[in-house]
Amino acid sequence: MEKVAKIYVAGHRGMVGSSIVRQLILQGYTNLILRTSAELDLRNQAAVDAFFAQEKPDYVFLAAAKVGGIVANNTYRADFLYENLAIQNHVIHASFVQKVKKLMFLGSSCIYPKMAPQPLKESYLLSGFLEPTNEPYAIAKIAGIKMCEAYRAQYGCQFISVMPTNLYGMNDNYELENSHVLPAMIRKFHEAKERGDSSITLWGTGSPKREFLYADDLAKACLYLMENYNQSEFINIGTGEDVSILELAEMVKKITGYQGTIHWDTSRPDGTPRKLMDVSKLHDLGWKHEVELADGIQLAYQDFLQNPKSRK
Repeated sequence: MEKVAKIYVAGHRGMVGSSIVRQLILQGYTNLILRTSAELDLRNQAAVDAFFAQEKPDYVFLAAAKVGGIVANNTYRADFLYENLAIQNHVIHASFVQKVKKLMFLGSSCIYPKMAPQPLKESYLLSGFLEPTNEPYAIAKIAGIKMCEAYRAQYGCQFISVMPTNLYGMNDNYELENSHVLPAMIRKFHEAKERGDSSITLWGTGSPKREFLYADDLAKACLYLMENYNQSEFINIGTGEDVSILELAEMVKKITGYQGTIHWDTSRPDGTPRKLMDVSKLHDLGWKHEVELADGIQLAYQDFLQNPKSRK
């Protein structure tokens, strides 16, 4: 990407989009096109078409999406399917119409079958049943991958897709109803400490294993791949390392300074037993994560403390 190229980051106020913007600025890119959802509703095809026709971006990072944890995914199934399909359909098609040089679509590790072999290779897509609790979101993301592949095959568009593992970091969502597991833990342990609670209850058994990538590392990987990757097949972005939810809880407990005990509500769902990315393809291209989990949680916790608005 040229330093003066027009770069549109869709979803720039979210955790992923804001991380990409920070990295673009740090690396000297000076011509960023940014719109809030109030300024540009990506679910509105006419609005998206008009925006692309006026701005004509050279490069697009499609990081905008309706996101949430198990509860939100399972409760608002229609919203997650409709809104994510609408957002990606409009942005990808408008990028084709306006001859965007390159587009990156950001998906999610939930695209993989629930019982897929571990670690998750890119070739495992559509090889089995999805995790039911987040199936609508996963189906939307799979459609986005296939859309990028189809526009590349039919029209020669340089559209690529990346599948990040579980993310956390600055500007995360800490709303307990629809946040992901790590930010939810940070808030729960912190507030339990503030109240002086003797115990805290977490969902499930603690046995599922998850992989976590610091959002700024994801952003660095995205910029690296925009420069160094241009193939039809999507590519995993992660650390290649995972921990159990129980181990994660103990880590967050220590970092937040909570002194009580942890109880597990086994009547609540665990979700997928394990989700570990195979990142050998990414490593072969020459990129590896920099921030280790304990250090990243410390950074995320400091951001949480400094941004009370994130705890609405």
